[in-house]
Amino acid sequence: MDIFVRPGDSLWRYSEVFKIPLQLIIDSNRNINPQFLRVGQRIRIPGYITNDYQIRQGDSFWQIAQYRNTPLTALLLANSDLNPNALQIGQTIRIPQQITWRIINGQQSYDYSIMMNDLNKLLDAYPFLQSSAIGYSVLGHEIPEILIGKGLKRIHYNGSFHANEWITTPIILTFLNDYLLSLTNQNTIRGISTLPLYQQTSLSIVPMVNPDGVNLVIQGPPEDEALRNQLINWNNGSNNFSGWKANIHGIDLNDQFPAKWELESARNPKTPGPRDYGGERPLSEPEAIAMADLTKKRDFARVLAFHTQGRVIYWGFENLEPPESKILVTEFSRVSGYEPINSAGSYAGYKDWFIQDWRRPGFTVELGSGTNPLPINQFNDIYEEALGIFLAALYM
Repeated sequence: MDIFVRPGDSLWRYSEVFKIPLQLIIDSNRNINPQFLRVGQRIRIPGYITNDYQIRQGDSFWQIAQYRNTPLTALLLANSDLNPNALQIGQTIRIPQQITWRIINGQQSYDYSIMMNDLNKLLDAYPFLQSSAIGYSVLGHEIPEILIGKGLKRIHYNGSFHANEWITTPIILTFLNDYLLSLTNQNTIRGISTLPLYQQTSLSIVPMVNPDGVNLVIQGPPEDEALRNQLINWNNGSNNFSGWKANIHGIDLNDQFPAKWELESARNPKTPGPRDYGGERPLSEPEAIAMADLTKKRDFARVLAFHTQGRVIYWGFENLEPPESKILVTEFSRVSGYEPINSAGSYAGYKDWFIQDWRRPGFTVELGSGTNPLPINQFNDIYEEALGIFLAALYM
């Protein structure tokens, strides 16, 4: 929600009026010096929208504020261009309303366009979020990263490395939405106050590493005839892509990282297909390159890659993981009920490479159980299991 500075206003005053932590207002207005506000300057208030209301006979700002349970000052700030003493019947005013509901609806076939639309809504409602493209998929889809938080502890979550594990994307974004609601409404999540998490951590989220693959699984093959025929051929002649894990090149993005890639390649398929083909060399695919470049740039303290399925957490690689990893995975297991397993007996995965090159905690979290893609009716159960992991990764 936008308001405009009046004489004597301050960001601290807005924080008091709208009951939003001052830091969130400062971070929502990065191009503004909070010590030198100018009259008429636009200020973004996170976690609020405005609803239009038409003035009726006998209305006053005071009466409307009382009826809508809105502070009078908030109503005046949202309508600073109007004279409250000269309201006219039929005139439209804006009534501020704090957002108390989720923007994300994860209980649907969650393809790339739905994700991008939802991200734009979140960025508009919560301007202290930051987002930028870390790269582009084979078909040119932007791969967004979302950043939230001001702290020195750098944490990373990602989802949908594998196409038919797309449910991980709305699971992660539902947590982000709940985190935002908690911050702006100053509520706890499972008894945990989230403003200290915001102040202590910087959370990086790449919700959909493999957008082309996700669209292939959900929508079917693209209209381009040559590509369509190639994909169907790689898919053993089938139009059913529910078993497809790879990117649009038929390369498994989680077999693309230089962590004993040669060993994984030797035992996996040698040609493109639905799963497990690691390409002709590590980091050949734009999606994998984007993730590697991001990880080097951000220098994460720990990373969590969310996959499906099995209700297990893999936390080691070649005994290179630090002692902290076992402490963390023990807590992740406690809050989720998932089984911690040191090694999956595989190589070339994202968390393998992270552990190998940084010697820091990396985890592959296999959400839910069943056959991929997991049915959407498991969404709530999976989210409740994962919620404790999301939180513990931030507070520990």
